[in-house]
Amino acid sequence: MGKDRSAFIIPTLSVSNAIGAIDFYKRAFGARVLGGNTDPDGATVAELSIEGAHIVVADASPAHGNFTPEALGGISVRIGLMVADPDTFAARAVAEGIETVYPVADQPYGYRLGHFIDPYGHHWEIGKPL
Repeated sequence: MGKDRSAFIIPTLSVSNAIGAIDFYKRAFGARVLGGNTDPDGATVAELSIEGAHIVVADASPAHGNFTPEALGGISVRIGLMVADPDTFAARAVAEGIETVYPVADQPYGYRLGHFIDPYGHHWEIGKPL
């Protein structure tokens, strides 16, 4: 952990194709791979940085209770990704194939924010506080 914070959360996204998802997040979000591993059986896990925010992307492992949104038929968590320029950031993601639930716009609850679903079923709320 960094010296400047005592606790932080790094979500792990279970996906059906970690290598494909990592490539998608690199193209759509400008993610950088910080490290990772591919097991001999092909299961891949990697930590990514998106404008300084970290996520882990990993192949699903039903034996360990890690399922994809597709397998579950939905999600239990939306990911709020706050960036300096959500309009430009979201436009790049849309160009790479992210699905728009609603576009980036000023919201009555104090954020400029849009809601999107990536090709792996994860929901992203891309925005910034107003």
